Amino acid sequence: MNLWFRLLLLMIQSLFRPKLAAPFGVSRLQFRVLPNDLDSNLHMTNGRYWNIFDLGRLDLILRMGLGRVALREKWAPIVGAGTIQFRRELKPFQRFTLETRLAGWVGTRVIMEQRVLLGEEKIATRALLVTGIYDRRNRRFVGMPQMMAAIGAEDVASPPLSQAAEALLAADAALKVDDAT
Repeated sequence: MNLWFRLLLLMIQSLFRPKLAAPFGVSRLQFRVLPNDLDSNLHMTNGRYWNIFDLGRLDLILRMGLGRVALREKWAPIVGAGTIQFRRELKPFQRFTLETRLAGWVGTRVIMEQRVLLGEEKIATRALLVTGIYDRRNRRFVGMPQMMAAIGAEDVASPPLSQAAEALLAADAALKVDDAT
């Protein structure tokens, strides 16, 4: 149930937090590991990271101004693939920061990076996700020029994709080929 509470709190707080500069603003959210976030090893369970990451992406979308556009245009943010690396455990009641940012894009595919930080810069967890904005009316994914224009960031080129981002896109493409057989 705490995720519903965290979601409600995030939506209320986003109304009062400053807008993020599109497309390179970084969402930073503070959390604490709660008892129902724990697994039998008494650290945050791996599945909870994905739930917390949802909140970071929502904060980024809302604070960059894409939320209102998405509601009006019937667009839906979709996650297509992801990879995660765990470096340090999160213990009960430990504070952490979730950073979410756009790492780059190709066509209709957006690579997002999400990091869990302990203190100022110690990385506990890092994830890369392939995401996109799906246009429910037209039954297609929205191209980046259209999405960028919607948030007031026209003619912005993607930064070069990291080796890890390229590998994730290749793995996602390979899995799609495997599905076709």
